[in-house]
Amino acid sequence: MANGSTPLGISKFVAGESKAARLFFVALLLLAAAVPVLNLVVPESSPVHLSAFGITLIGKYLCYAMLALAVDLIWGYCGILSLGHAAFFSLGGYAMGMYLMRQIGPRGVYGDPILPDFMVFLNWKSLPWFWYGFNHFLFAFAMMALVPGALATVFGWFAFRSRVTGVYLSIITQALTYALMLAFFRNDMGFGGNNGFTDFKDILGFDLHADSTRVVLFVVTALSLAGSYIVCRIIVESRAGRVLRAIRDAESRTRFIGYPVESFKLWVFGFSAVIAGIAGALYVPQTGIINPGEFAPINSIEAVIWVAVGGRGTLLGPILGAVVVNYAKTWLTGAFPEIWLYALGALFILVTLFLPNGILGLLRSKGKPKA
Repeated sequence: MANGSTPLGISKFVAGESKAARLFFVALLLLAAAVPVLNLVVPESSPVHLSAFGITLIGKYLCYAMLALAVDLIWGYCGILSLGHAAFFSLGGYAMGMYLMRQIGPRGVYGDPILPDFMVFLNWKSLPWFWYGFNHFLFAFAMMALVPGALATVFGWFAFRSRVTGVYLSIITQALTYALMLAFFRNDMGFGGNNGFTDFKDILGFDLHADSTRVVLFVVTALSLAGSYIVCRIIVESRAGRVLRAIRDAESRTRFIGYPVESFKLWVFGFSAVIAGIAGALYVPQTGIINPGEFAPINSIEAVIWVAVGGRGTLLGPILGAVVVNYAKTWLTGAFPEIWLYALGALFILVTLFLPNGILGLLRSKGKPKA
């Protein structure tokens, strides 16, 4: 009887996921279609016109949703609580920023065709070797994914091989992003110091300040979010996904029956970092700036809160949580800037105590028929 009930339970779960996924894709498709129309077609005098600021704001929310998705993949399904994913997000952003800075060329303040303005100001005589290649988009695009992925792989190899888990791993990941923040603040690192990169002109030859370019960037971000969700869904519903959940629920037992636990942790951690890096790369041209403040540990902690608020281990929940929390942040920091951090802390505590399955868990429980 138990064997007969299991497929039924799985089928109900898959059906529920499919329905939620369909709603997600429909909402994302409508958003991707509506934003260009509201910005490019609807006249500015109309009350429903969407400004360039509005496009940038929604685009930021979608980038944050990708970051939350990356965190949920490793925390919700593998039990790895990372407090350092802002590092991978920022590295992807810096890779994009380096490309955008190389595109400025002689249009900078100092008119140097090779060196970015901050290097001229700091009396750099030549371009550092690690800036070579970033004048080509394909190379820069590869670095947006490879640099965060490589760092996560190296870091994970040492951490997982040493069987560092739980709160100790969380603290180490937080130390990683804090160390990178301090390093990138240094002027002699060649990344713009505390000012970072800004004053971007164009991307792939298109003016970044043009509404049409902003719309295209927004649509690309929406498609990237959809693609990331699809790949993550395929992973968690595969045999590898079942192993990841086994590691989350009983790591020692999973290792005992013969699965290479460290290898599974390593590849999913690296892939999660790639998603975070791409999210950061899409974030930079839309916001127009990247600086070491993006490495701040509070940003990684906020990403964990998005996942918890939306619903850990659901993929869709963290996307919802990222949008909801950041919308609340936008409103509160404008209306009551002094209480935002208190509100964020209170939200995390309340969700942990009274809403352990997050917003998506609450919606699912409301939709279930009563016995």
